[in-house]
Amino acid sequence: MPQTRRLLARLREMMALGFSMIGAADRGGVPLGDLAALVASEMVAEVCTIYALRPGDLLELTATHGLNPEAVGRTRLRVGEGIVGIVAATGTIQNLPDAQNHPAFVYRPETGEDPFASLLAVPVRRSGKLVGVLAVQNRAPRRYLDDEVELLETVAMLLAEVLAAAGVRDGAPQGLGATVPQRFKVTPFAPGIAVGPVVLHGAGAPLRRLVADDPAEEAERLNAAVASMRQTLDDLIQTRLPSGDGPREVFEATRLVAGDGGWMRRVREAVAGGLTAEAAVYRVTNDIRDRMRRIADPYLRERLADMEDLAGRLLAALDGSEALPAIPRGAILIARRLGPAQLLEWHARGIGGVAIEEGSSAGHAAILARALGLPAVGGVRGLLTAVENGDGAVLDAEEGQLILRPDSELRIAYARALDARSQLEAEFAAQRHRPARTGDGVALSLMLNVGLAREVEQLDATGAAGIGLFRTEIAMLAGGEVADVPEQAALYARVLDAAGDRPVRFRTLDLGGDKLLPDAAPQEEENPAMGWRSLRVGLDRPALMRRQLRALLLAAQGRTLSVMFPMVATVAEFRAARDLLMAEAARVRPAPERLMVGSMVEVPALLWQLPALMAEADFVSIGSNDLMQFLFAADRGTPGLAGRYDFLSPPVLDALDQVCAAAAATDTEVSLCGEHAGRPLEAMVLAALGITTLSMPAASLLRLKAAFASVQLAELRAVLMAARRNAAGEASLRAPLLSWAREHGHLV
Repeated sequence: MPQTRRLLARLREMMALGFSMIGAADRGGVPLGDLAALVASEMVAEVCTIYALRPGDLLELTATHGLNPEAVGRTRLRVGEGIVGIVAATGTIQNLPDAQNHPAFVYRPETGEDPFASLLAVPVRRSGKLVGVLAVQNRAPRRYLDDEVELLETVAMLLAEVLAAAGVRDGAPQGLGATVPQRFKVTPFAPGIAVGPVVLHGAGAPLRRLVADDPAEEAERLNAAVASMRQTLDDLIQTRLPSGDGPREVFEATRLVAGDGGWMRRVREAVAGGLTAEAAVYRVTNDIRDRMRRIADPYLRERLADMEDLAGRLLAALDGSEALPAIPRGAILIARRLGPAQLLEWHARGIGGVAIEEGSSAGHAAILARALGLPAVGGVRGLLTAVENGDGAVLDAEEGQLILRPDSELRIAYARALDARSQLEAEFAAQRHRPARTGDGVALSLMLNVGLAREVEQLDATGAAGIGLFRTEIAMLAGGEVADVPEQAALYARVLDAAGDRPVRFRTLDLGGDKLLPDAAPQEEENPAMGWRSLRVGLDRPALMRRQLRALLLAAQGRTLSVMFPMVATVAEFRAARDLLMAEAARVRPAPERLMVGSMVEVPALLWQLPALMAEADFVSIGSNDLMQFLFAADRGTPGLAGRYDFLSPPVLDALDQVCAAAAATDTEVSLCGEHAGRPLEAMVLAALGITTLSMPAASLLRLKAAFASVQLAELRAVLMAARRNAAGEASLRAPLLSWAREHGHLV
């Protein structure tokens, strides 16, 4: 990285000469202009421009070398407008050899940028928040090299601290908008209600030094801080982890990241290039954040939270400061991302709930929140830009909402709700040993979705009938590799041992797409959710699939074994996968006492192949999450589409009816797994349709058992039939069904 070292050396010289790179930055004074000129010189670019984010989501040209200087302070773009606006809106780098012919190009005549073809633009972010955009241009059409992209990203990291110190903000609401109540629709991760002041996580202080005086000394500081970070993490796990083995397993991935040579090697290279240890950690963390934020898979995105957790600890060790400040008890923590170790520390300091902008219900923080009994929600886009430390808030993980600055009447109402919830929780606990039945005596089979062996202990805690979905890929992703046959067999055997005589359905590896195989290069796919993943990977790589199937058969040791295949699109695919399983079963001894082979129903194409599928499958399990996104062509990872299409809509109910009718004709067992199975109203409707085997997160099961105890299923069937007859093109049947449930006092 000689170019980076040279640039940092020249920056050090500029500061030694007395330039105040902060004092004049906000309005495009000489310091930022000199920085733009320096970057242009080092990158052999004819233009370097700096845009700063202003209130109202406006990007203002703040400094330039190579464009018309009179445009500084005059040229503005909205976030999302033009190529620079796209960089700001999406956080992605734009590397364009012919920018002016890009469909998003916006021409501003006052800048004089007509002659310049190529453009490289990178976001300028601090603590994950946008503060500006940095760009270089050349006349000749060209694509900038990876080293040049990395150099500009390093400069952007330094520029972020300059702009932040100069007072440039990320456009957080001002004035009246920051005082009135504001509601956010959220995704519940762990049930409960919390009322209290807001505490923001991850608002880092400005870097005091960006450029190192002595790289060797910085390397020594870094090594000492790494050792301190690892020791602190070990102490935390030993002293603060909740009792029981379940939560302990979520820390396995964090330990792996802490010991990983990959990201630490990059930090050390940045220090050798001339950055301080703190600046190097910021630089590498920002780069990994940019790459991993584009991953759609929620579990893999959680590994970013683990890495950021460790980066924060490393910075605290370098600074010699406490990682977390004192907070009021019962405060609601707001975070963009959160690792499990961070959540443990915040919980020890007395938080009452947590809201995470970027997270998933299967993520480490969510798993730990459920183990701690801590109310948690996610999917709160835009929350961090709307809230300040100390704002009052209500976190309602029952109704799926978060309310900022609630008025006094709302606070009183939620205080009463908290009292009522305490009474309900006592009632739920009493349900553990009771059979799952409706009020009119219909038996139900309520099962668990799990992905880690230690989660199996929830079977006894909830009185679940078994495991309806064991996600076999979760342990592989946590370990960073596909385990060999003996290791896989040992894992599956532990699950079967812990379950005892209760059934366990193992779903084969759901890898591929954006769940990258350790030995595979990323696939160039515009939509990984519908790409080369799941069963498609297994059939294309039969050796990989046969190893897992052999491990499952070995783990059974003569017991009943249930295996189901995900992402089945045709009956021919199911047959091919089943044939691989039978080929392995012929070789393994002792053979399972009973081998049950099932299919997930989540690809809509199967709805037109159900008779043939039911004739060959021992059971089917409806994957509600994927079925919803494929049925409505709505990516479930797209925040703007969250809640747009309802599970209780006529098309979904019609599809479920088709599956139930086909299953009944062949006496094939049908179940449903996914988040909808754990919601009381949806679960009641599913039972009314005939789907009485439901698999859900452990946190939902006791509540659901209590809800079913009062329902007369025959009455609900009549209400559902009437609602469907009168649907007449309605988008959802939720309103009439919810009204009926509330009128009859059912827990929804």
